[in-house]
Formats: sequence, structure tokens, C-alpha cells
Amino acid sequence: MRSKRLELMDQISAYIDQYYCERQTTPSVNEVALGVGVSKATAYRYLVAMDERGMLEYDGSSRTIVTKLISKFSTGSFSAPVVGAIPCGEPETEEENIVEYVSLPVSLFGHGDFYILKADGDSMTDAGIDNGDMVVIRKQSSANVGDIVVALDEHQLNTLKLYAGVDEETGEVILRYCNKERYPDKEIRVRELVVQGVAKHVIKALG
Repeated sequence: MRSKRLELMDQISAYIDQYYCERQTTPSVNEVALGVGVSKATAYRYLVAMDERGMLEYDGSSRTIVTKLISKFSTGSFSAPVVGAIPCGEPETEEENIVEYVSLPVSLFGHGDFYILKADGDSMTDAGIDNGDMVVIRKQSSANVGDIVVALDEHQLNTLKLYAGVDEETGEVILRYCNKERYPDKEIRVRELVVQGVAKHVIKALG
């Protein structure tokens, strides 16, 4: 058997994860092929190889349905609310309106309090978050430098930005845009900041 590219295996695994999170079912071989941009035959060969490595369970005889990762979703799931859009641009007034609930696997996200926000804007594209993507947020009040945070400033405005720490000279908290082409070196500086959560996963918008 020809050697398999680990990068493509990771892409296939990530696609199956995302597909399952969005639909609570698993994709067909053809959907996997379309999702990662390879032929159906290539997808089939990789799925067989990944099954042999124990990365997932695949019934190669059917050549239709991929069975979800062996242990990834075996420990149960929980419901996380989708609470509307989060501005990926200028801060906006926070409005939390639950749109729906989505089932998420405990073994992928761990235990904790999560919610899901739809990205609105293009300020975080360099961080892999595009307009329309769904961002899974773990509720927490602290963050490390480099985290993508949902932040509420002293004016009760919220936004999704990269937490860049505190300026030691001014004492200001720094939130940075992640789109060098459109917002070169742009940042937000505030005296007071409330962290409402940290981004843990991005579910890419379809299409």
C-alpha cells in the first residue's frame, strides 16, 4: 500500500468531526471526498488505512458510510446553545438570544460550560475564523495571551478578538484584530475588560 499523507488523514478526521458536530451523523465516502477535495477512490483508500491504524472505524465492504471515530464520541454529548452573532469587527452591544441548541461530544470538547456564536465580520480571518463560521466558546473569566476571546469592555460592548495581554506602561488591556491585509496592526485598548469566554473550536460555514 502506498504511504498515506498524515496531513490528509488529519483533514479527513477534522472533516468528519465537523460534519458530525453539525448533523449528529457521519458522512458518506463521497461526502468525505468532496469535503477534503480528493477523488472518491482516494478517500476510500485513506479511510481503509485510517481504520487499520485505529483512527476510525470504517466498514470498507459497504463503501458508503464512515462510522464515527472509535472513542471520540463514545462518552456522551451535551447541548450547547447557539446565541446569535459575535462581531468580528468593531465592538457592538451584547445581545444574547438563544437561536437553537447543538449537540457536542464530551470527548472532543471536555467538560465545561459552552455556547456557540456565529462570527460576523472579517477581523479574525488570519486566525481561521471567517464570516459566518460558528465558534464554540468555553465560558471562563480568564484568558492567556494568544487566546481568541469573547470580551466585554467597560462600555458594555462585546467583540471576538485575540487577547494580547496588558501594556505594562499604560495598564491598558490589548485586543488585536487578526486580518493583516485589511486591518494592519489594528487593536483595541481598554482600561477594563471582562472575558466572557475563550474560543475552542471553529465549525466552518458551509459553501
